[in-house]
Amino acid sequence: MTAMGARPSESNSLATHWRGLSWSIGGDGTLETHTTLPNILKKFNPSVLGFSTGTLEDTAGLNVAEEGARAQDMPAQARALVKRMKSTPTINLQKDWKLITLLIGNNDLCLYCENPENNPTTDYVKHIQQAVDILYEELPRVFINVVEVMELAGLHHDQGGKCAMPLAVQKNCSCFRHSQNLIAMQELKKLNWNLQSGISELSYWHRYMEREDFAVTVQPFFRNTFIPLNERGGLDLSFFSEDCFHFSDRGHAEMAIALWNNMLEPVGWKTSSNNFTYNRTKLKCPSPESPFLYTLRNSQLLPGTAEEPSSALYWAVPVAVVGGLAVGILGVMLWRTVKPIQQEEEETLPNTSVDPELTQDAVSEKRLRDEA
Repeated sequence: MTAMGARPSESNSLATHWRGLSWSIGGDGTLETHTTLPNILKKFNPSVLGFSTGTLEDTAGLNVAEEGARAQDMPAQARALVKRMKSTPTINLQKDWKLITLLIGNNDLCLYCENPENNPTTDYVKHIQQAVDILYEELPRVFINVVEVMELAGLHHDQGGKCAMPLAVQKNCSCFRHSQNLIAMQELKKLNWNLQSGISELSYWHRYMEREDFAVTVQPFFRNTFIPLNERGGLDLSFFSEDCFHFSDRGHAEMAIALWNNMLEPVGWKTSSNNFTYNRTKLKCPSPESPFLYTLRNSQLLPGTAEEPSSALYWAVPVAVVGGLAVGILGVMLWRTVKPIQQEEEETLPNTSVDPELTQDAVSEKRLRDEA
């Protein structure tokens, strides 16, 4: 989420962090210029705050991501995020809703390639749970996206196993040094799947359903990733930075679309693949029948939820935003509620378009703000 390498570097270094372009917490420009989760949410609620802008640490907002972080760093990042939120005077910790996105694991996989005897699956899940527990104990009104780690092995299907900057790839991840070793790559895929499987059950953990203002939802769009190919059958490098490991701004836009669409899909029915065919017409809108972010409870997978839905867990779209833990990052976005959501409100949303060029299913922007 630091968005390192999102734009071409003027030197041989990829050290610039383009946080304002980060898929989950970047807020540079508007949706018309940069596709990010905050810019999508701004369409429904201009009061969203906490997103990153630019490249400087001073404008990182509530993005506490660190390049090179691993799962073991997530509890510390969660504490840092809570501390930053509590020290921000514009945040009403009790009343503001928070949207947090967590993605971690690529660096854990790379470390495994350096030491295959060390299987990190159990500790990986434990550290993520510890981070979520900290947020559970410290923050009210929270919706957490936990994004499954991308299948890393697929990245070696490029220009004959080589990248635009192969030395940079080798420096960032030793897995690519063994891309021609089929046994090693198969073991990497197995571990990758184990990490995905390990956190896939977080949405169902009873502890996180004990509060009506707290929800954890696993977003699986990276579970089966189809690496983008160009017309010659090679890796489409336009989705990746110069090292073919980090994402370009185009890749960040693609991830923002996939995450947002997952958020609007019921638990158990979420899209678990992403083909990187960038097209903003893929952006979904909340339907008049289901104008909310999905959790386990409002997906009606629990006994009694169809008859007695919890209004607090309907998570109307314009509530709050916090941006996340990704490839070693935790950040947050917040949004303000205008009035409480009323369970008895059953009026459907008018079928008017938020932006006819960007969305397929239309909803009323004003109506969503009012319901929030």
